[in-house]
This record gives sequence, C-alpha cells and structure tokens, in this order.
Amino acid sequence: MGILEGKRLLVTGVLMDTSIAFHIAKIAQEEGAQVVLTSFGRTMKITSTIAKRLPTTPPVVELDVSDQAHLDSLTDRLREHVDGLDGVVHSIGFAPPGAFNFMEGTWDDVSTAVQISAYSLKGLAAAALPMMSPGGSVVGLTFDAKFAWPVYDWMGVAKAAFEATNRYLARDLGAKGIRSNLVSAGPIRTTAAKSIPGFDQFEKVWGDRAPLGWDLTDPVPAARACVALLSDWFPATTGEIVHVDGGVHAMGQ
Repeated sequence: MGILEGKRLLVTGVLMDTSIAFHIAKIAQEEGAQVVLTSFGRTMKITSTIAKRLPTTPPVVELDVSDQAHLDSLTDRLREHVDGLDGVVHSIGFAPPGAFNFMEGTWDDVSTAVQISAYSLKGLAAAALPMMSPGGSVVGLTFDAKFAWPVYDWMGVAKAAFEATNRYLARDLGAKGIRSNLVSAGPIRTTAAKSIPGFDQFEKVWGDRAPLGWDLTDPVPAARACVALLSDWFPATTGEIVHVDGGVHAMGQ
C-alpha cells in the first residue's frame, strides 16, 4: 500500500510534464491516490493532453481562481468525479510582465500578481473546504520570500503574501483538523519559470551555493515533499514551510 492509498486529491497547475504539479499527480497516483486536475480556458486542452501521460488519466475540471463563480461551483463539479477530498495542491502563480520591474510596476500589475499568486490559496482552500474532513491537507508551492531576489520583484512580494496566507489558513483550518503547509522549492526550469525575465540569474546562485547541489531540471524532490505533506505522515504539522532547495536557504549571504 502506498502512503496515499484511498486518498482523493485535487491538483492544480498541471500544464507540462516538466512541472512540479505533474510529478505530484504522478507520484500521488503511484502511492494510491485518486487525482482530479484543474485547468481553465485555452489551457484546458493542454492539461487534458498532458493528463494522458500520467499512470491513470484523471478528469480535468475547469477552475479559474480569479473567477468567483468558478470557485463557488467547484464542489458541485468535483462531486461528478469524487465524493470528497483529502488533499488540495495549490500550484498556481501569475504576474504580468510589468510586475517584474519593482520600481515601475503599476498597481494593476501588482494586484493581479497578489490575487492569482497569493489570495488564490485562501480562495481555493475555501472552495474545497465543504468536501474536506479532519485529516485533510492543503499544500502549496512557494519560492523563498525572505529575500529580495534578482528579477523576482513584485512576484517576490506576492510570494511573501502567499506564505503569510498559509499561516492564517493553518490557524483557521486547524480547528477543522485540516493542515496547511508549503514546500519552498529551488528554481526549476518550468513553463512558469520561463516567463520570468532573467530567470537564468538564479541558476548560478543555486549552482554555487547549494551544499547538496541542485538540478534545475528535476522537479521530483519537491514533488515528493508535497506528497509526504499530503499523507498522514505529518499529522501534527501545519503552518510550515518545508525547504526543498539543496540547502540554499540555510547558507549565509
């Protein structure tokens, strides 16, 4: 039996088979979970195609986290596929190009980044909550927001808000027996990463400073950490950020 045997999971953010979210879904299925994916708009077709590369092809439900109607109807649409949820994976992030210039980014740029990349964690958790029961787990993916990184700019601010949102979710969901944790992954060459101007600047940082080394093409270590947090092996852990970054977060500047 796998560590997720019998669990029902909602996984967002599967766009390519190089993504952390794809490997979360893959490992989760291998560990016995039933998985439902989300996508929206023009990416629905892409996600549905990529889903066929998983061990078992999961259903894909439409969910735009910036559309309250989508969030309000999520449980009704999920019930067509599962009778409850034991875990939710938040792997969603977006910022307009202007948000990657800190001094020139407009409020429109910043508010979009914060809504999609931070507030959506609360929105997704609240939408899924009616289907969850004690023992459930919410897991999100972040990029260490303690520092002012090169080129990350307002997306870094949004990630700081995301990490704070996780702590407040842990507070408010704890009474329901539901955990909320994040995995802070090192840089991975995903579709999202390619949209960040100057992303290659992170490569040298991790290459020079990760005591365990770091492979920018390997999303599996971060995915495994997410699967572990979705399991029952962390029953008393919530509000936490687990770093899967080769140890860079612990090194001096």
